Amino acid sequence: MGADLAEIVTVLSTRATEQAYRELVPAFERASGHRVSTRFTGTVDVKQRIAAGEGFDLLIMASADIDAFLAAGVLVAGSRVDLASSGIGVAVRAGAAKPNISTTRALVDALRAAKTVGYSTGPSGNYALGLFERLGIAEAIKPKLRLVPTGGFVGSLIANGEAEFGFQQVSELSHFPGIDLVGPLPADIQKATIFSAGLAAKAKAAAAARALIAMLSAPAATAVYRRHGLQPMH
Repeated sequence: MGADLAEIVTVLSTRATEQAYRELVPAFERASGHRVSTRFTGTVDVKQRIAAGEGFDLLIMASADIDAFLAAGVLVAGSRVDLASSGIGVAVRAGAAKPNISTTRALVDALRAAKTVGYSTGPSGNYALGLFERLGIAEAIKPKLRLVPTGGFVGSLIANGEAEFGFQQVSELSHFPGIDLVGPLPADIQKATIFSAGLAAKAKAAAAARALIAMLSAPAATAVYRRHGLQPMH
């Protein structure tokens, strides 16, 4: 593609798919001639930026939020494309003893024993808070909770000792330095979140953004998503 036809695709994204995305995008840039400029941040911050009128071409975040922005007209109707899903995992500091979380009962015991518990403002954190309520341990856990700011990784709280135990998407915990992934939540209380892309209604590089969505959802991306703790949706 000639330089005069190349475009810059501006992407606003939450962080669950970040590592896979970073691996995939350079190949898109080489093949298409387009450039991609991406801002990774947390769910709360994404919503604040959009509410403030920040421009972007492509949005990547949890499917429920994509649907809300579709309904609000922020995204082009029918443009949602599901990329990958992630379950919620538990991690501890690297080298620390791994608690037994193989059953819901074991997880409850591990939470009661933990001195501090990290969580996020994103889908995994919201789910964890609801889970504590359903398990009847919310009041016992509340004084132990440590919240990472929007856009941050729970892994940072665990690695620096602020949280002994932490919840976040498996894809966000699996490669974070200084921590060990204990495993996913037990199947009976697991929550898989689908992460999707949507085209901005005011996109300036709409055609290039659609091409990027097509690449991110192509069968060739499957192995990359799996390598980064995600389950591809295609």
